[in-house]
Amino acid sequence: MKIFTYIVLVLAAISIVVNITMLDFKNLFEGDSLVALIGILAILCAVVILLIFRISKSIDEKLKKQS
Repeated sequence: MKIFTYIVLVLAAISIVVNITMLDFKNLFEGDSLVALIGILAILCAVVILLIFRISKSIDEKLKKQS
């Protein structure tokens, strides 16, 4: 599961970079730039959820070792 989360995090980072290249800073909230911004925000939300999942798994493993 650890490898899967690392792979997803790397893919998310690549997707963020691709979406940043699509941004037009003169018209940030129009057309493709808006779609890119929404994509970046969605990917960041997914990254936060994955990090919370990894932290919860590590806490679960530590609790199982104590029992």
